Amino acid sequence: MGRIYNTTMKKYTFTEKKDTRSGFGDGLTELGKTNENVVALCADLTGSLKMNEFEKNHPERFFQVGIAEANMMGIAAGMTIGGKIPFTGTFANFSTGRVYDQIRQSIAYSHKNVKICASHAGLTLGEDGATHQILEDIGLMKMLPGMTVINTCDYNQTKAATIAIAEHEGPVYLRFGRPKVPVFMPTDEKFEIGKAIKLTEGTDVTIVATGHLVWESLQAAEQLEKEGISAEVINIHTIKPLDEEAILASVAKTKCIVTAEEHNKFGGLGESVARCLATNNPTPQEFVAVNDTFGESATPAELMKKYKINDEAVVAAVKKVIARK
Repeated sequence: MGRIYNTTMKKYTFTEKKDTRSGFGDGLTELGKTNENVVALCADLTGSLKMNEFEKNHPERFFQVGIAEANMMGIAAGMTIGGKIPFTGTFANFSTGRVYDQIRQSIAYSHKNVKICASHAGLTLGEDGATHQILEDIGLMKMLPGMTVINTCDYNQTKAATIAIAEHEGPVYLRFGRPKVPVFMPTDEKFEIGKAIKLTEGTDVTIVATGHLVWESLQAAEQLEKEGISAEVINIHTIKPLDEEAILASVAKTKCIVTAEEHNKFGGLGESVARCLATNNPTPQEFVAVNDTFGESATPAELMKKYKINDEAVVAAVKKVIARK
């Protein structure tokens, strides 16, 4: 299966689908070989987080904490005092909602160099249902002072981000997912924290997307082009710090914007962009996000369609926001 997406800047080729959690696992494996200070902690989900190879290659640097996520965060914070760079691994719901107090008090408040790596985020966790499909984690994490928040779009970008955050001093929340999604970012794309990536040039509307919604936005842009609408698509992999310069430069040209994310419409990328625009250049904006509700059990594709966070939703939002210009 193959697909080529042409832009005026780059060419993106989709020849396979891989889950972003495997990007994390492979990035961690590479770090294990190159950085002896990297340690890994897991809360009884080694296979789900693809941490098996790190455990196999570096058993002395792997710590299976068990179903004790709060303890895992405390242990990770303590390890930084000795110069270690801890990567914690569990589902996004357990990485944030279950342990928010420990992250706030033990990691963020004292600016500990912990990398909180969270898989199975958002609705695309799928059949496990609402109790596991956290849609408020970006908001929880971005409100913590000093916390860097990253939400990657495919396998390649997740692997690159995992490697990059080891060099960043300070706490990081790295969010990724369970399902297999198109791999379209270049393997050699350098990951720069806080630096947006423009995927397509456009003049009629800006689409800023994060995570799984980046590919959906590229598909939407292709459909819009057939209808004579020129969309500029920007990959916002880092939600905090936000690349405000890239967003403002784009909307100065297009005069309207759509934000797209697999998160509650409250507290996510959309609200960060709205604050940026309100304080710099008020601009018509539409939000593609979950409309303040919990999820349910179904396939990822079914959920994205029902909760209006797919390419069809992006196209509809673009047409609505252009009408407001």
